[in-house]
Amino acid sequence: MTDDSHDNVPGRQRRRFPGISSRAYEHPADRSALVALRRLSGFDTVFKALSGLLPERSLRLLFLSDSVRVSDAQFAHLNDMLRDACYILDLEKVPPMYVNQDPQPNAMCIGLDEPIIVVTTGLVELLDEEEMRAVVGHEVGHALSGHSVYRTILLFLTSLAVRVAWIPLGNFAIMAIVTALREWFRKSELSADRAGLLVGQDLQASMRGLMKIAGGNHLHEMNVDAFLAQAEEYEAGGDLRDSVLKILNVLPRSHPFTTVRAAELKKWAETRDYQRIMEGHYPRRSEDKDTSVSESFRESAAGYASEVRESKDPLMKLVTDIAGGAGDLGGKLRDTFRGAGGRGSNGDRAE
Repeated sequence: MTDDSHDNVPGRQRRRFPGISSRAYEHPADRSALVALRRLSGFDTVFKALSGLLPERSLRLLFLSDSVRVSDAQFAHLNDMLRDACYILDLEKVPPMYVNQDPQPNAMCIGLDEPIIVVTTGLVELLDEEEMRAVVGHEVGHALSGHSVYRTILLFLTSLAVRVAWIPLGNFAIMAIVTALREWFRKSELSADRAGLLVGQDLQASMRGLMKIAGGNHLHEMNVDAFLAQAEEYEAGGDLRDSVLKILNVLPRSHPFTTVRAAELKKWAETRDYQRIMEGHYPRRSEDKDTSVSESFRESAAGYASEVRESKDPLMKLVTDIAGGAGDLGGKLRDTFRGAGGRGSNGDRAE
């Protein structure tokens, strides 16, 4: 890509990351979940079958015929953002972007051979320029990481599976793959949020965008600190029963909860890893072929284990205690499950 294709980039100077590898911003849980997905029994068979049978051309024709393609002539400001995002993350081929009429704020990056970015009118109308820039960067991050392939398969196995008569929807193996795909995709969203921050380079805009997705276009009624406090309360509050309910609540979702995404992004923005990227020190794509798969997995596993240790969630604390060989494990399990608020000062249950 040459600089000439980015003549209309915004005036504010942003740092560019030539040759950046997606490893620079990928969340450890994203890589761990993807490794687990690939090891799932039957995944390779389903993946190969779907890769050859999914009507990707019809998907492209659908958006071409029933959505508005972003260009210099249509949604020019989005086109500028898209080219700017590709320039910053050094994505050589700018993926086509479409605006789809849908009041639900949403965006996705799909495609098996080449990625396509789709944003809804609900999202375009909801976000301001800097907030939207972070979203476009988020989707370009998905494209750079190669997430669109797995996202497309998840889309067909869920929303579009009814059109593919040969898929046994009641088959346990298929549902296990769908569940694993959803778990990976939720983690991949955390990676893409980081890519959006690298593109927008405005943490407050990223925070505002997530708040608006959660609470609508009422910024005057919302507060970033209070929003992040919700994430703190969500993670630390309750007992083991609440931890189980959290898991059940998130299982059918393709995205993590917005408060959790905001807290995760803010935490990453305060790390030395983020600072080093901004200073120009990051892994390059030219080095990807020399990266050991086992070493990469060990790094992601170590990062995931660190998150478990630092988590304030009661279930994660219990896992840490078990791993650490807690003494009175039975008593700890009983007390944690009942919850600290379930007892009076004399040890009897509070009514």
